[in-house]
Amino acid sequence: MKPLALSTTEQQRLERLARDAGRSPRSMMRLVLRDGFEYSEWQVRESRAAEAEAARYETVPNDAVMREARERIEAARGRRRRIAA
Repeated sequence: MKPLALSTTEQQRLERLARDAGRSPRSMMRLVLRDGFEYSEWQVRESRAAEAEAARYETVPNDAVMREARERIEAARGRRRRIAA
């Protein structure tokens, strides 16, 4: 099997994509081989935009939201049991 070779432009594109994603070029290469450059670049752009938006709006971590939801459900169940009794 012939070894895989990237052009200089593709190597630079891969290095830029890896830097933007905060990953190594080697790990990004696996994703690029699977998904292609265009999709991988889109995915990294969207992830970075989502992270920036989350930071801007001071979002609440999922664990905290789930904990509060469970507490409210349990509190409602307790009230329902007292009313039924």
